Amino acid sequence: MTKAFNIRIVFKVLGALMVIEALFMLLPTLVSWYYHEADLAAFVFSTLITLICGLMGVLAGRDAEKHIGEREGYFIVGVVWIVFSLFGMLPYYLSGDIPNFTDAFFETMSGFTTTGSTILANVESQTHAVLFWRALTQWLGGMGIIVLSIAILPMFGLGGMQLYAAEVPGVSYEKLSPRIADTSKLLWSVYIIFTTVETLLLKLFGMNWFDAVCHSFSTISTGGFSTRSNSLMDASIPIQYTVCMFMLLSGISFVMFIYAMRGKPRMLFKDEETRWYLSATGIATLVVSIGLFISHYGHTWAGAEASFRNGLFTVVSAITGTGFSVSNYLDWIPFLWVLIFFCMFTGACAGSTSGGIKWVRLIIFSKNGFAELKRRIHPNAIIPTKINGKPMTQATINNVTAFLFFYILITILSTIVICSCGIPFDEAIGSTVSSIGNVGISIGQFGPLGNFSDFPVVGKWVLSFVMLIGRLELFTILLMFSPALWKK
Repeated sequence: MTKAFNIRIVFKVLGALMVIEALFMLLPTLVSWYYHEADLAAFVFSTLITLICGLMGVLAGRDAEKHIGEREGYFIVGVVWIVFSLFGMLPYYLSGDIPNFTDAFFETMSGFTTTGSTILANVESQTHAVLFWRALTQWLGGMGIIVLSIAILPMFGLGGMQLYAAEVPGVSYEKLSPRIADTSKLLWSVYIIFTTVETLLLKLFGMNWFDAVCHSFSTISTGGFSTRSNSLMDASIPIQYTVCMFMLLSGISFVMFIYAMRGKPRMLFKDEETRWYLSATGIATLVVSIGLFISHYGHTWAGAEASFRNGLFTVVSAITGTGFSVSNYLDWIPFLWVLIFFCMFTGACAGSTSGGIKWVRLIIFSKNGFAELKRRIHPNAIIPTKINGKPMTQATINNVTAFLFFYILITILSTIVICSCGIPFDEAIGSTVSSIGNVGISIGQFGPLGNFSDFPVVGKWVLSFVMLIGRLELFTILLMFSPALWKK
């Protein structure tokens, strides 16, 4: 017999999460007050509306059973990003900074999913509070609203394993402590340390405190929202290298850094996915740098450094899905920007804040492909597919295959829909790949110097949905539309 859907626990959890969102919304409210900006009232009202609705949700679920089942877990994780975006857009909408409902929702969803696509044509014209809120939404979305909340939900008498399993990206998740809330706190500790260190370094190299904090939020979350319309193109060389280094680090599983902090730094270098990710980044950087040196920056030492810096930064930004820019790669020879485009597909490591397919899936998929060739030659041999020396189960391999199938299918269908809105094919597929991989940068008019302000309304809603699907690694959202889940 199918157990009834526990709607009360859904109200209670969503209400608790909205209370958390309201508390974080106080930060840009204080920023607006500090800078004496006209949108202070909008942020105050937005905070109060979010807080009141959150408390109403908590009260509506006050007598709910504490157990969160799989159905409730998947539903909460899928819906919370939509709820957060609906309430998170209020400051933009009420202040009139983004007066269009679709644009405000698109900007907020892009923030929470760490995509970084924007409808703002002139970022510098926005208030400090708006710029801070944009960066903060990415920082919260980077490690995951749910991963944050499971460290706090026990205060409401709720467990978080089902939410953690539904939200954490990657082929599998890993508990570093017996209690899942402790795991969340460990991950967030590393996250906060990285953010703090980068902020201090950016300030040291000449950024003001406000820009340093905002760019650190967007870097560690691999989000890409900047306080400048041209991103980091005008930033100093030390700042560009600093941001590049932290983008690269943020593409590595945070679990590896926790092992390093516990006296096991060799785990970082033994991890096969990390080696593939760093190797792919190195090879792509070498190819792009040589191409730029030959075709773009001239045969001088200064040209060599510029070729390497621009190549490294752009490759890391694309492969981690951050989306920061230090140059317009669309001005490069086509081979190079096509290579950058394909870097957007891969993503970085599972357990990082990056989007994309993730290297662990690509490793399993490629190794299983070569293993299948050997099995054809030696049909009686047992040839397992291994990662880090451990054989993968058939269930994991099936999971990877299904993921890649749906990833490609959603990309194709979304591209067709966007093309039907009048967008050229190259820009349509570029926008789709950028959205499902949570990258933010694309090609054509939506490239490093472009924005989505003139994108068709239907296309913006499609891309918003694709961003959400990509952020939650497809299955969480797709399962919500599966009758089998609700019949369970």
